[in-house]
Amino acid sequence: MEATREVANQIQYLTFHVAGDEYAISILRVREIIEYDTVTRVPRTPEFMRGVINLRGSIVPVIDLAAKFGLPETSVTSRTCIIIVEVNLDGDELLIGIMTDDVSQVLDLLPSEIEPAPSFGLQIRVDYLLGIGKVDKKFVLILDIDRVLSTSQLLATTSVSAEFTQ
Repeated sequence: MEATREVANQIQYLTFHVAGDEYAISILRVREIIEYDTVTRVPRTPEFMRGVINLRGSIVPVIDLAAKFGLPETSVTSRTCIIIVEVNLDGDELLIGIMTDDVSQVLDLLPSEIEPAPSFGLQIRVDYLLGIGKVDKKFVLILDIDRVLSTSQLLATTSVSAEFTQ
């Protein structure tokens, strides 16, 4: 009975790479994964905003996570992906594309396999993390996608995107 309860508490995460590090977000926040294709730059947007894409008639902003973390821009390769995620923006759900080097796998993690984020040795701000998942002999950084794509920056980005389309 205890083993059944433990399996029921597992959370699934999609893992992906950005600038050589492996990150994860809850699979429940992922709407789809698409191949990197035409991204239209938008003037007056933050450096980390790669541009916008047309996703079946909807304009979706694309954020380069490496640039968002203060690292060099992601180079486009045959494995570069855009993960379409649902972000909570002041109570409203918004679709945002996050650009990654590649997508790895879906992991099942138990709460006992997730540790608090350390306050040292990371390339990103600790408050961007929900924790660190232990996977075999390695760790996966679990992102708080709502915090990574903060309200004030997203509002600026989405308002400029809206201006661009009018």
